[in-house]
Amino acid sequence: MNLDDAWAHGILGLQECDLKNWGPRLRYCAPRRVVENFYREIEGILPPFVLYGSGDFHYLTALFVRKQTAPVTIVSFDNHPDWDRRPPHWSCGGWTVRALEGGNISRIIVWGCGNFELRYPHRIFAYSPALLAGRLVPYAWEERQPPEVCRRFNCVSRANWKEKFSDFADALRGKNIYITIDMDCLRAEEAVTNWENGLFSAKDLAWALALLNNKTRVVGGDVCGAYSPQRYDRMTQRIAGGWDHPKIDIQDDASIRQTNHNSLEQIWPALISGSSA
Repeated sequence: MNLDDAWAHGILGLQECDLKNWGPRLRYCAPRRVVENFYREIEGILPPFVLYGSGDFHYLTALFVRKQTAPVTIVSFDNHPDWDRRPPHWSCGGWTVRALEGGNISRIIVWGCGNFELRYPHRIFAYSPALLAGRLVPYAWEERQPPEVCRRFNCVSRANWKEKFSDFADALRGKNIYITIDMDCLRAEEAVTNWENGLFSAKDLAWALALLNNKTRVVGGDVCGAYSPQRYDRMTQRIAGGWDHPKIDIQDDASIRQTNHNSLEQIWPALISGSSA
């Protein structure tokens, strides 16, 4: 799903749908009318697994899962919890709230949170009803969080995360799972994104995805988070996006594409390994 030329044409031999006319309108945030018009255009052609652009578009996951009719648990790999309950209604920082509004999503579990949003006072903007009900569960990195956050949330370390993830996958055995991956969950050496990087490696994700495919029923998934220049359609996007994004030193385009391509080569086959896609 080409919204922003974040990926090279023909990457991994995937069929490409040219939607660049939508990219500036949808980037980072968009009015409800625009989002619903976009969904009406793609609904009939939406496959189970989607590769798309920058993490600025991650809120589209909440649209993709609409096609799931049976109860589904979303497993997200992301450096950010994306749980913000503040306006705008559709934005990359609040997509979990939108997804949980649909009656088909049982829970959302986010692995790999390493940014400041879990700390006080930033977490007061989290969607607390879902947190309290156990419908939104973040697994954060101990290495990136203060002790207070580690006591409050499900924190894991580089030393123990695989053991805890194995137990997590066992608890989901046989259930319907939708997997969404924002490549900013990867360490900086393995992904160039528009946001801060996490601590996973591509090899880590491939291992976790294989485990989920072995123990659960993966009904769909998506990958986003590759870097692309920020191009907006509206002044409100430009102001909000410019304020919210971190300042990142960007490499040359060829290096960016090669770094992200190398990681995707490990992640994508592991994601779809239980499917005929």
